[in-house]
Amino acid sequence: MEEMIKHGKLGQAAMKAGMDRKTARKYVAAGKLPSEMKAPRDWRTRPDPFDEHWPEVQARLEETPELEAKTLFEVLQEEHPDRYADGQLRTLQRRVKAWRAAHGPDQEVVLGQRHRAGEAAQTDFTTTAELGVTIAGQAFVHLLCVLVLPYSNWQWATVCLSESLAALRRGVQRALFQLGRVPHHHQTDNSTAATHRIPDGEKGFIDGRKRPFNDGYLAMMRHFGMTPRTTEVGAKEQNGDVEAGHRALTRRLEQALLIRGSRDFADRDAWQALVDEQLRKANQRRGPRVGEDLAAMRPLDVNRLPEFV
Repeated sequence: MEEMIKHGKLGQAAMKAGMDRKTARKYVAAGKLPSEMKAPRDWRTRPDPFDEHWPEVQARLEETPELEAKTLFEVLQEEHPDRYADGQLRTLQRRVKAWRAAHGPDQEVVLGQRHRAGEAAQTDFTTTAELGVTIAGQAFVHLLCVLVLPYSNWQWATVCLSESLAALRRGVQRALFQLGRVPHHHQTDNSTAATHRIPDGEKGFIDGRKRPFNDGYLAMMRHFGMTPRTTEVGAKEQNGDVEAGHRALTRRLEQALLIRGSRDFADRDAWQALVDEQLRKANQRRGPRVGEDLAAMRPLDVNRLPEFV
């Protein structure tokens, strides 16, 4: 419009503005700027697929505002089989977001990092205190040993009582036998479950790092045919994928407990079964990258290691 005021030459003005001559002619004829031509749409282009069951969703949100759209979508799929396809999740997320506009803030989204298929697994321990799980009415103080494939974000978690070599061994092999495949590398932080500190004055380095691996951990790596590696001391961000996954895993388990309506379990196995069920559901939705991870790994062809001393 400024160029037209200067010289009135449509072709030159369109070229300066970086648009087609026909488009420029339309704006000149209308006497309006592009931002003034497009009015916001206030109607739906197709029927809302969730109209029928939205009262159920809204009732759950009103009763338990912490529930997420993805959790509600999975509940709808379970309660109404063959009614909702995975591609409709985004529609429900938009509707739940609109509902939250008057009832609370939307949830933050965490994105994962990118890695090569089948290259490595990352393992770490995370606390579950905020979930408030009880066993037969008594507080159950425990951790989860979490293994993640960074390329696909496939994840598995094992209930354990401490951050020990025995717990690490059980967590790693539960995950590997669930996969049926073995990655090339296994990465941990410098926890005492996998490494030990060298006393002052002694020399000892592995890959330029202090804290060499424990004999028991190395034996496990040899058994499964994985190359061990650790993060630098104090550099937890190098285990970024498994660390970032802790928050998402805790949220998923919190959502499952909210749907269940109780945080009390008959025994430890019952709680582990719920964790396994939730991770199976999550892993089924990871997409084709899981298949790429599996294709790039070798088959698991060894027996389980003893889980006791």
